[in-house]
Amino acid sequence: MDDADHASLSVFLHRLQWGLVALVACWVLWLLAPVLTPFAMAALLGWLGDPLVDRMQRRGVPRIGAVVIVFAAMAAVALLGLLLLLPLLQRQMVTLVASLPNYRDWFVNTALPWVEVRTGLDLVGWLDPARLFQLAREHWEEAGGAAATMLGYLSRSGFALLGWVTNIVLVPVLTFFFLRDWDVFVERIAALVPRDQAPTVSRLARESSDVLGGFLRGQLLVMLILGVLYAVGLIAVGLDLGILIGVLAGLLTFVPYLGPATLAILGGIAAVVQFGDWEHLAGVGVVFIVGQLIESYWLTPKLVGDRIGLHPVAVIFAVLAGGTLFGFLGMLLALPVAAIANVLLRYAHERYTQSRLYAGHVPLVLPPAPAAATEAEPTASQDQA
Repeated sequence: MDDADHASLSVFLHRLQWGLVALVACWVLWLLAPVLTPFAMAALLGWLGDPLVDRMQRRGVPRIGAVVIVFAAMAAVALLGLLLLLPLLQRQMVTLVASLPNYRDWFVNTALPWVEVRTGLDLVGWLDPARLFQLAREHWEEAGGAAATMLGYLSRSGFALLGWVTNIVLVPVLTFFFLRDWDVFVERIAALVPRDQAPTVSRLARESSDVLGGFLRGQLLVMLILGVLYAVGLIAVGLDLGILIGVLAGLLTFVPYLGPATLAILGGIAAVVQFGDWEHLAGVGVVFIVGQLIESYWLTPKLVGDRIGLHPVAVIFAVLAGGTLFGFLGMLLALPVAAIANVLLRYAHERYTQSRLYAGHVPLVLPPAPAAATEAEPTASQDQA
């Protein structure tokens, strides 16, 4: 085995080692997902607030003073949002509970018969209470197992609620420490990077931070503006659940096309159930169209642009895959990981287009045959003839 083979084997073993480290890290992340959720949320908030802290620090404000000011501003915005939203959402939930019989009657008496006429399926018969009771009696063992599972879940829900309360308390505390020591964390991580790879890693980290920071800050503003716009528009149409549907559609705007689809479907159903005419359904359509035009031609180009560089299908896949693999933590980290992966893929494409593999081997070009030889062959054949 010559020196070139030894070098290739060394590179392969080095990459294999890093691949195993990545697999172990993913496995540990999967195990510790419930514990790491508040740390991930606090890290994202600290990372979003660190540029403001650095800007104030460059203007002469001490680091701890800038941290206190930024943290207080973030806490005030969050508290103001809760004080404004919670009473409205609480009243909306009361309205929703009171309206559930109307939605049930519309679903059983209008929606299902309409589907039956066009499909020929007996859907109303399947939802008949006597039939459901008969099915429960025939499959009482499975129903008992499902009931036991549900009771077990409810018994664990108290611990889950306690965990959520703990996380809510931890997030602001951890956010303060991340804001205070963010530069220290970055310096310590940068010190661990091999020196020959430090410029490349620094460049990729800076590109990832710029891409993701611009996207998240812009997307949060888009969610806020569209949530308010949808809620005001649906209230103007006259929907009792306009605020709830508008806020939900604004939050789901984070996933491409899901927010507008939520507005159109839930808003349309609410208009049909509450009013039962085409005028209010058309009003929901107007709100949907205006919101889409404002988002497509003003909000997204001005505030978000193409900073993350991912196709909407890739964004949806990243969110769903992250939620499936790691739960809420995976959904929280889906877009940061996707943005970093996109930067790495662009770098890999750049390296590939500069490699010998992309250039390929230069084909051997044979010189053309002399003209005398080509002319001599017919002459020889004529002599033989």
